[in-house]
Amino acid sequence: MDNKNENQLNIELSEEIADGTYSNLAIITHSNSEFVIDFIKVMPGVPKAKVKSRIVLTPQHAKRLLGALNENITKYEQVHGPIKQTEGIAIPMNFGGPTAQA
Repeated sequence: MDNKNENQLNIELSEEIADGTYSNLAIITHSNSEFVIDFIKVMPGVPKAKVKSRIVLTPQHAKRLLGALNENITKYEQVHGPIKQTEGIAIPMNFGGPTAQA
């Protein structure tokens, strides 16, 4: 008996989701049981920005995401060279918990 099919996961991607959503700011908050990542599009000269997508993760999934991002950034930089970091915009917001921006 072949176990490959038992461990296979079919993932469906709708046309709407496949288009993606642009984000140039991520705000990350967490509690003892979850991490929340808000993806935001900030436009120059516009004082208001909307959250375009919110992803809620368990701490274990957040750590897996961190590992996967690190692995993919390393692979990207091996092909394209180091990613230059620019200064992000300073946003004095506090959503009631520890916050990080990316």
